[in-house]
Amino acid sequence: MIHPPRFWQNPEAKWLPFVLSPIAAVVSAWADNRQAKKGWKAPIPVLCCGNITTGGTGKTTVVLDLVKRLQNRKIAVHALIRGYGGKVKVTTRVDPARHTISDVGDEALLLATHCPTWVGGDRVASARAAISAGAQCLIMDDGFQNPGLHKDVSLLSVDGIVGLGNGHVLPAGPLRERAQKALARASAVLLIGLDRTGFLARYKRELTACGPVLRAALQPNRADIAALKDAPCVAFAGLGRPSKFFEGLSEAGVMLSQSLAFPDHYFYKARDMERLITLAEQDGAQLVTTPKDAVRLPASFRSRVQVVGVGLKWDDEIAPERLLDRLFSSGTTR
Repeated sequence: MIHPPRFWQNPEAKWLPFVLSPIAAVVSAWADNRQAKKGWKAPIPVLCCGNITTGGTGKTTVVLDLVKRLQNRKIAVHALIRGYGGKVKVTTRVDPARHTISDVGDEALLLATHCPTWVGGDRVASARAAISAGAQCLIMDDGFQNPGLHKDVSLLSVDGIVGLGNGHVLPAGPLRERAQKALARASAVLLIGLDRTGFLARYKRELTACGPVLRAALQPNRADIAALKDAPCVAFAGLGRPSKFFEGLSEAGVMLSQSLAFPDHYFYKARDMERLITLAEQDGAQLVTTPKDAVRLPASFRSRVQVVGVGLKWDDEIAPERLLDRLFSSGTTR
């Protein structure tokens, strides 16, 4: 499994960030130059759920939460996503009955089970196609740094456990662009989980330039947890940070005999599944994974695995509704 450099998470590390700072300066300048471009303004509201860092911050979980809220408002919401890892590059509506993860990627397949979803690198082309298909609102899974499509509201997700790492731009750190620039463009920031890196204090001044800071925690689906009863479990996940899933299961009272982490967007091989079956049989355990991993499993193996969904528990349940109110307000400028 490929891990990001350790110094990315160490604010005290000085030497390597200094050596890489000339390249980081080029990346920063490139990112700033991209944002100087004016994006196409869609005739319907566009909500972007993005992040500043590389790796997973829970964006897709946030998107699914907001999709459900929009659907509760009887709004036809369509999702736009690049389709990471998929071979389909042109604008395409995802069909779970026809497309595979090798076609459109795991996140796109997962989203498509909840709302109409479009993949493609050209966000404007995807937006136009979705609007032609009846979309009343667009929600972007990632794309905060992509200037092609104007965003009416941008919500930045930050993982409370890793924060913004050492605060440096790639390759000196994990940031896609300078935090000051990104936070200034954000309509709101969502801090997921405990603030273990002191993100709120460290970026207090920058956060005053953006919208409100919202708080939420990841929470396993109660019904899925109840289905596990008192049996031991072998959990496995291929996410940006699989430990979040394992910790959530443990905190929910699930007995984990073993936890196996795989790389993000991992394509499970026959030997991996054989190993998981063997471990479960040895421990008399139930295999457990995430919905994102489940779509990467063949049906024959998936039937042997209990899928535990993860949702958001907002500190203020009204906060996401206010964000959606802002999305549809006539005075929205971001």
